[in-house]
Amino acid sequence: MLDPFDPDCFIVSANVHIIGIEPRISRVLELPVKLNFAQLHEVLQVAFGWTDSHLHQFHVGGLTVGAPEFNEDDLYGPRTFEATGVRLQDLAFPYEADPTLTIIYEYDFGDCWRHQICLRRQPRENGTAYPRCVAGRRSGPPEDVGGYSGYADFLEAWLDPAHEEHKAMRRWAGRKFDPERFDLDATNKAIARALRASKGDYRFRRVPRS
Repeated sequence: MLDPFDPDCFIVSANVHIIGIEPRISRVLELPVKLNFAQLHEVLQVAFGWTDSHLHQFHVGGLTVGAPEFNEDDLYGPRTFEATGVRLQDLAFPYEADPTLTIIYEYDFGDCWRHQICLRRQPRENGTAYPRCVAGRRSGPPEDVGGYSGYADFLEAWLDPAHEEHKAMRRWAGRKFDPERFDLDATNKAIARALRASKGDYRFRRVPRS
């Protein structure tokens, strides 16, 4: 039986999708409870094909979690809690028959990509390495495409050979881009590489932490 007080006997399943896009762009991730939010950021970046070239933050209840140095000049904004200091095991799941917890990951404050993350605890499988992606649908949008409406316009041109912007959009997105493609094996390899490179922190930080 799953012991909720023993972090070594369970993991967290994360059902993630980008809000506002249909059909959904989604990933199902299985995460160790000791994963911190900087590492979770790295997992989400590679799982959706982002390039970590914009700011981000997590909304956890009424709290903001992320890299505090990026809003250190905003004296009147909400406090940002250091992502390396918050782990999945710190989250309080509700007491229900099938308890879930929903948080939001926001990436690129200009395009405003918001990812809904539905978290659920489940038993750890012996002999399984975490984190891992177990399912996914569709490719993440290209960077700097202009948010939800920009992506819709992009797809209209990308899919229609008769569209005046078709060739330009194909060149801009690159030959490898396919909005319906998802490669589970490549995603898991990218997750492993990202976590090795991050070493428990963000791979890229503006200033060293004291």
